[in-house]
Amino acid sequence: MLRPEAIAALRGAEHIVHAGDVGKPEILQQLGEIAPVTAVRGNIDKGTWALKLPETQVVELPGISIYVLHDLGTLDLKPQAAGFKVVISGHSHVPKQEMRDGVLYFNPGSAGPRRFKLPITVGRISIENGAVRGEIVTIAD
Repeated sequence: MLRPEAIAALRGAEHIVHAGDVGKPEILQQLGEIAPVTAVRGNIDKGTWALKLPETQVVELPGISIYVLHDLGTLDLKPQAAGFKVVISGHSHVPKQEMRDGVLYFNPGSAGPRRFKLPITVGRISIENGAVRGEIVTIAD
């Protein structure tokens, strides 16, 4: 089950990206009730349902292309050269965003079960006139 705080934080989104470690297919169904979902498989995603999730995805939204993968350490392309403005990853569950060579590297953290002593977070990406801005939203300390 999705946390009610996560549902509230995601309400109004035009698109939802899940960077893996979904846990259960019901999570994707719940997210799909909020907005269209793009998801990749994480290292804890096991079973036949998870095999349907690709390891990487490309999301094309008006004005930008987003590359999605679970583990940033496995990135095997140069995002700027490939025309991506954003790379979304998960795996570490550490919320982080940084701009490098004109590309936003964005890890929204985790809104699922608490990992280590990390905050419970979701991320938002805003796109205006081709400019991208990321925001980490803490939904539980």
